[in-house]
Amino acid sequence: MSGGQVYQPKVLPVSIEGVELNPWAVKTLMHNRPRWGIQQADVHDYNPQLPERPDVLLAGFPCQGFSLGGDRDSHDSRNLLYRQVIRIARVSRPRVIVIENVLNLRTMLTPDTMKPFAEQIASELEGIGYQVFIDIFKVSGFGVPQTRRRFLFVAFLGGAPAGYHLPVPGRPVSIRPFLHDLAQGSTFIPEGDHLPNHDPAWGFQSAVHTETGAPFDMSDEVIPVRFSRTASDGHPVRSFDEPFPAVDTATVWGWAQGQVQAARVSKDRQTEKFIRNPEATVTLWRISASRLRTFTHREYARLQTFPDDWEFLGRNKRDIHQQIGNAVPVEFARRVAHNVRDGLQALDSKQAFGDQGRKQVTLF
Repeated sequence: MSGGQVYQPKVLPVSIEGVELNPWAVKTLMHNRPRWGIQQADVHDYNPQLPERPDVLLAGFPCQGFSLGGDRDSHDSRNLLYRQVIRIARVSRPRVIVIENVLNLRTMLTPDTMKPFAEQIASELEGIGYQVFIDIFKVSGFGVPQTRRRFLFVAFLGGAPAGYHLPVPGRPVSIRPFLHDLAQGSTFIPEGDHLPNHDPAWGFQSAVHTETGAPFDMSDEVIPVRFSRTASDGHPVRSFDEPFPAVDTATVWGWAQGQVQAARVSKDRQTEKFIRNPEATVTLWRISASRLRTFTHREYARLQTFPDDWEFLGRNKRDIHQQIGNAVPVEFARRVAHNVRDGLQALDSKQAFGDQGRKQVTLF
C-alpha cells in the first residue's frame, strides 16, 4: 500500500486452535487465515484436545459489562467468562496466558468476592500456578494512531524470566501515515485491483450535519471529522498530526471538504426529534461543508492497524464495523506478542529477559 504504515507480517504465527462465538468474525478469520483452525462455538462448550501444548493462550472475553460505553453491570453474565479462561488453562497448561480487556476491570467489583475484577482474575491465575503482570496501556505509544487504553494481563506458568517487564511505550503516532493517502484519494491501486472494504462515497445524509453543495476548490484538503457524539467537549474537526480518540463500535467518523465549519448550537428540545431530556441545556456540535462522507471500513481498519489485504466479511455494515471496533489493534498485539516471545526464549535459554535472540512460538 502507499502511505499507510500498517503492519504487514512477514512470518505468520502458528495457531493450534481457536474458538469464537460471532459467526461473521469466524468467517472473516477463516477467509484471511484458513490454517488458523478457528471454530464457531460457545466457549462454555469448548473442551481443548490439542495435539501439542500451546506456548500462549490468548483470551479476549466481552467487555460490554465492564465498559464505560456499556452498561457497567457487575452482574452481567459475560463478565464471568474469564472463568472459562481459567478452566481452559487448567486443561491445556499454556506457558503464557494473555488477557486483554477494558480499564474498568480495575474498579468494578466481582459480586461474589467484592474484589475488583482485575484483582480477582490475577488471584485466580496465581492460584493455578502463574506469575501475573498487569498494566494499562495507551496504544498510541505502540504504533497505533489512537489514544485508546487497554488493560492487559500477561501470566507465566511457574514464573517469568529474570528481569521481565511488560512492553514499554514509545512516542505517540498520528493518523497521517494511516489515513491521509486514502482521504486525499492518493493511494495507488493497480488497474483491475480493489482495496478490500473501501468504497468511498460522498453525499453523507444527516439530520444533524449539513452537506451544503457549495462550490469549492478540488485541491482543498479533505479533513477528518467526528459525526457522532455531538455533545462531546472535543472539537469534531480533527488534525492529521495527532492520534484519534478510541475507535469503537459506536463512534462515527468521516471526512469533510470545502468551506468546513463546526459550531455549537442549542437544540430545540420542544419540537425536534429524539429528545431524551427536555431540560438539558448542553449545546451540540454541528458540521457543515461543501461535501461530507463517512469513513469506509478500510479507513477504520487502518486506524486499528489491520493490513490492507485483510478483508472483513459480513451480512451488512454493522457486522463489519463491529468486528473492526471490537478488535485489539494489530500493531499493539504484535508488540505484546514480541514481548511474550522474548520472555519464552529467555526462559528456554536460561537468560535474563532482553538478553536472548528470537524464535517462533505457537499460539492457542
